[in-house]
Amino acid sequence: MASDFVPRHDNDDYGEQIYSKVVRAGKRTYFFDIKATRGDDYYITITESRKRTNSDGQASFTRHQMHLYKEDFGKFMEGINEVINYVKEHKSDYFENME
Repeated sequence: MASDFVPRHDNDDYGEQIYSKVVRAGKRTYFFDIKATRGDDYYITITESRKRTNSDGQASFTRHQMHLYKEDFGKFMEGINEVINYVKEHKSDYFENME
C-alpha cells in the first residue's frame, strides 16, 4: 500500500480542509481528511473511493464516506485498535509485508 499527502478540495464536501492523507491500495483509494467546523472544531472524514470498469469499458468511481466527530475519536481508536490486534493475533501473516 502506497501513501502520500495530497491536499484535496472537493466541491461537494463541507468544512475547511486542514490536512489530508491518501492511501492507495489496488483499485481502492482511502482518504483520511481533517476538517474544521466554523467553530474551529476538528472532525475526520474517511472516504473509500473504488475504481470500477463499466460495461462500455469506461472507468467510474464509487465513493463511501463517514464522518468522525471529536467526541468519538477515543472510542473509535479503541475499537479499531482492538480489531486490528485481533487480526494480528489470529492472522499475523497479513502483516508480514508491511513496511
